[in-house]
Order: sequence, then structure tokens, then C-alpha cells
Amino acid sequence: MMAVIQLIHILSSILIIGSVLLQGGENVDITAAFGGVSQAAFGPRGSVTLLAKITWGLAVVFIVTSITLAIHASRSSSGSVLEHAPVKSAPLTAPASAPPKALPPMTVPFQSTPVSPVTPAPAKK
Repeated sequence: MMAVIQLIHILSSILIIGSVLLQGGENVDITAAFGGVSQAAFGPRGSVTLLAKITWGLAVVFIVTSITLAIHASRSSSGSVLEHAPVKSAPLTAPASAPPKALPPMTVPFQSTPVSPVTPAPAKK
């Protein structure tokens, strides 16, 4: 039963993508491209096309199957997936037989150069 719902869910999602891509935009007029006022913005929208009705129907099917799958997943699960994850043990450490040798101190040559203050150039008038 759930396999059928999953199949309907996948098919409806693919068909929604296709139907949305097939539809034209709202402001397809040339006047809208140049900043003009389009009648679609303030006037009547016109009749709803068959493709728009199909998109609405597919969206309803998609939402219903999404809710059904979510309810089924919440009822049938026995907890979190992480509860059954394998437990990692602490890494094994080598026995401390002798302390590691300290590195010799590193000397860095230091060159001190005096820094003279920078005075800004006079502003041009």
C-alpha cells in the first residue's frame, strides 16, 4: 500500500515540474519588459487554462501523499535512526614508556628597523 502511495507521490512531483515548466509567465507582454503597465497586473486575469487546473490537481495530490507518507513514517518508526548506529570506541593509545623528547628552543633572528612616522601630503586647493 505504501509503495503505491510512494509511486503516486514521485509521479505527481515529476508531473508538477513538467506542468509548471510548460506554463507561460504572468507578464509576457512586451510592455512589461520595458517597464510599461500591463493589463494583466490591474485588469481581469482571464480564464484559467486547462494546464493551470492540471497543476492545481497535481499539487493537491502531492500534498495529500506527502501528509500520508509523513503520518505513516511517524507511526511506524521505532525511534531515531541514530539509536541503532554502531558505537565508536575510544582510540587506543600507545603505552607511555618514555616521555617524548622536547624540541630544542628555536631562535629567530630579530631585526629591528626604526619606523619613521608618515606625514600626510598637503591637500591641494
